[in-house]
Amino acid sequence: HKAFPTENYKSNVCPLFPDSDLVCSSFATGPRQYDGTFYEFRTYYLKPSKMNEFLENVKKNIHLRTAHSELVGYWSVEFGGRVNKVFHIWKYDNFAHRTEVRKALAKDKEWQEQFLIPNLALIDKQESEITYLVPWCKLVKPPKEGVYELATFQMKPGGPALWGDPFKRAVHTHVNQGYTKLVGVFHAEYGVLNRVHVLWWNESADSRAAGRHQSHEDPRVVAAVRESVNFLESQQNMLLIPTSFSPLK
Repeated sequence: HKAFPTENYKSNVCPLFPDSDLVCSSFATGPRQYDGTFYEFRTYYLKPSKMNEFLENVKKNIHLRTAHSELVGYWSVEFGGRVNKVFHIWKYDNFAHRTEVRKALAKDKEWQEQFLIPNLALIDKQESEITYLVPWCKLVKPPKEGVYELATFQMKPGGPALWGDPFKRAVHTHVNQGYTKLVGVFHAEYGVLNRVHVLWWNESADSRAAGRHQSHEDPRVVAAVRESVNFLESQQNMLLIPTSFSPLK
């Protein structure tokens, strides 16, 4: 789904052979990604009896990890799929930055002994996904503490050039009507492709439920969603509770 420079494909002249009679059509899959900043989504599946121990250890020693790179948010999963699970987002300037961070962590004995080694025994499985913020979205910090919903949409192959605009309209319609607050929209780069994550914020699980029920009766939302789901293969969501040490509360 790599994005090509769309400015090269505005005419019917083939950019690879400009002097020939060959005609090319656009095969860009979306806007070019100019900003190197990306966000790593990490999910840890914990042994059921070890959840509290893990969170206490992370709370006590998270400063050893955040000394190396920026933590965006850290949550425990309340609803949606497997429980005894934590989800966290880390920000990097580019891939070289992440490589340097990993090298530094490998040399950090204090982090290894107090943070890494004790926690590894408590984890069943780890997952990592690299994502970019979509070009039309900035990361927004909510006004106060609340709960978060991570909605994950598996779109049809083809990239944002196929489904980007309808998806954008569906998201903005929810936001513009005030049914929920948008934190960020992320497009997967490494992991399952054609996947988009939308991170929402609400004051509580009940306020989220009320907003969702109201949106289902709003013809503006219904129309926008109906257009977007033409490109949808599946979706799932998780209700996330921010930890006491999470920057996003």
